[in-house]
Amino acid sequence: MSAIDERFQQLREAGKKAFIPFVTAGDPSLDMTTRVLRELAQAGASIAEVGVPYSDPIADGPVIQASYTRALDSGFRLRELWPAMAQCRADLGQMPLVSMISYSIIHRMGIDAFLDSAQGAGFSGAIVPDLLLEEGDTLRSAARQRDFSLIHLVTPTTDRDRMVRIAEASTGFLYFVSVTGITGERNELPAELLDQVAWLKARTELPVCVGFGISRPEHVRMLRPIADGVIVGSAIVRRLAEHADADTALGAVRQLAAELIEALEEDA
Repeated sequence: MSAIDERFQQLREAGKKAFIPFVTAGDPSLDMTTRVLRELAQAGASIAEVGVPYSDPIADGPVIQASYTRALDSGFRLRELWPAMAQCRADLGQMPLVSMISYSIIHRMGIDAFLDSAQGAGFSGAIVPDLLLEEGDTLRSAARQRDFSLIHLVTPTTDRDRMVRIAEASTGFLYFVSVTGITGERNELPAELLDQVAWLKARTELPVCVGFGISRPEHVRMLRPIADGVIVGSAIVRRLAEHADADTALGAVRQLAAELIEALEEDA
């Protein structure tokens, strides 16, 4: 059982849903990334995603694309991420870390080297958005042997038979993309989203968490009855980018996290 499995078990026993924030590693610095993670853990985040900057983002909208560019321009190097995360891991309590990383980076490192580095740094799983279901057997097998969660994505346009196969291949949780398109804050989420998530939840025992476009308490309230968790990325990354002063940026992230967690735990 991975740390992510244990975290969801704890949440189920407490009658709670997962709040999963996303931050970009190295934006604006790795020191700031670790400070944000500590802040999110103290605010009550369940799990945190750490995006590894990549020059050719797959489904990221302009806010996260810009954060990747800033991190790379400022000299981000993957080899520096691992010790930075390892150093702050003890301060994060029960909040597991998940890397959001391109398979091209894993392939270049080698699967065993990636898993060694990620687990050594305190990561409990990975989301690999460009890993096709049909091409992931080797990574999935290696990850399962280490109790390292490999989280797959499904989208509103994924064929339903394929959704079930993706669910069978995933560990940790399923990432349900709320909308067709790229990441980014949105005014409204699709009305049919709840039915799609409910259909999938009836066919898997894995937690199903919803991301893309979630940025407001009303989004969380809409999803709370059916989803096992919500994933929030662009809204957090944008607040960090808006404030040059670190304390002000951390305060803005803290306020957003508190608002969304409060909405997630209403009537819990």
